[in-house]
Amino acid sequence: MNKTGKNNKSVRVRFAPSPTGYLHIGGLRTALFNWLFARNKGGTFLVRIEDTDMQRSENKYTEEILEALAWTEIRSDEPVMYQSQRFEIHKELIDSLIEQGKAYYCYCSEEEINTRCAVILPDGATYIKYDRHCLIQKNNANGQGVVRFKLPDGLQKVAFHDLIRGRVSFPASQLDDFIIARSDERPVYNFVVVVDDDAMDITHVIRGEDHLSNTPKQILLYQALGYDTPEFSHLPLILNPEGGRLSKRDAATAVLDYKDQGYLPDALVNYLVRLGWSHGDQEIFTRDELITYFSLDHVGKKGAVFDMEKLGWVNGVYIKDMLSKDLLKAILDVRDMFRLELKDWSDEQVLALIDLYKPRATTLLNIADDIKALYDGSTPYSIDDVNKWITMNTRSHLEAIVKELVLMGDEPVRDRIKKVSDQFSCKLVDIAQPIRIALTGKSSGPGVFDLLSILSKDESVKRLHRLIEYIDEKATHE
Repeated sequence: MNKTGKNNKSVRVRFAPSPTGYLHIGGLRTALFNWLFARNKGGTFLVRIEDTDMQRSENKYTEEILEALAWTEIRSDEPVMYQSQRFEIHKELIDSLIEQGKAYYCYCSEEEINTRCAVILPDGATYIKYDRHCLIQKNNANGQGVVRFKLPDGLQKVAFHDLIRGRVSFPASQLDDFIIARSDERPVYNFVVVVDDDAMDITHVIRGEDHLSNTPKQILLYQALGYDTPEFSHLPLILNPEGGRLSKRDAATAVLDYKDQGYLPDALVNYLVRLGWSHGDQEIFTRDELITYFSLDHVGKKGAVFDMEKLGWVNGVYIKDMLSKDLLKAILDVRDMFRLELKDWSDEQVLALIDLYKPRATTLLNIADDIKALYDGSTPYSIDDVNKWITMNTRSHLEAIVKELVLMGDEPVRDRIKKVSDQFSCKLVDIAQPIRIALTGKSSGPGVFDLLSILSKDESVKRLHRLIEYIDEKATHE
């Protein structure tokens, strides 16, 4: 059906992944840009599962795609469409184009076409341009052939206005009578995507630039079927640090891998939207700000480099801004045994330690690993840190600290440590670093006074005694 005036209607966009693999970063960014465009325009965001490749499509991939979208809170505003359920509709429309003389059966073998239709370019490269043999010969061979779309007579070029790239034009010499249905009657991607976009009243198609070459074919099919043509926008690719296309080596293979690695969904969304889009120099956005500011006018034409270090920085910003109780919930969503691993610690201690460790963290797993390591104990000690900070006076310092902790009441622990520092006329750092080694096994980490305040007095004293014993044992072997 021709839906006249489609482009005057409310914005309707779609994300149409194929369930032949897990949802990757590039796909999530495409979904995100569509979702933000719809939200900014007060329109509708839809999801369509393009599962017509029956050999490669799997339910597990469909489930993972929808789970990844739900995790990042990018959900379809209407029930998800499954392309495979529309096979009969697609077939009827193929038959209609054949009846109208806009498509025809082709029985040429691939070998025949490669031999007969090879075109050699000036640079020596070869491409295949079908010569309309079956159309001209009116080939009525027995058996089912493929169906080819007949390019309109007199076609000179196919041009359109891309909302990101401006005017884009393809000369007819780059096109031939392309296949729209396989020999087993299954329609191909370029055909079904046009039919289903029209059925869903899609007004804007926002997708990666790797689909740019499909656009002229799809425009011709919109016209042949009597459909209104949507507006097109082709997003720049996401690149690796060397400027090439992003591969599995450069980033996690699937979106949910980032969840398992301890990244927050809002942080990942924030980072991805900045790959190709900008709003001044602002780096960190709330979801509402992204919706308010998003515009295709500010999407660049050049590819954007995926940088894991930058993603870690963005994730760290979000972690620092979260309440400890919310971070604990997020950690448990990734590592469900985390709280049970800290069974001897109270909720108050765990939440205080999350607050203590979060300023240094770039992932949720950083926090979980650091706190679990603290729980498990401080040994073995870092040899480098021991050699740097344990001196001939350290044992006396630690014994004095133990006495102060045992006698300590409600006063700040810092006052007790400072008292020892004054007693021995030494710098506070010469006292604090051995304490940190006693508590954590190394000289880097959270503040010593905070750790002593959060760990129980008995546990702190036990760890200080352990370091004293280590110093004694080390001395007997020297």
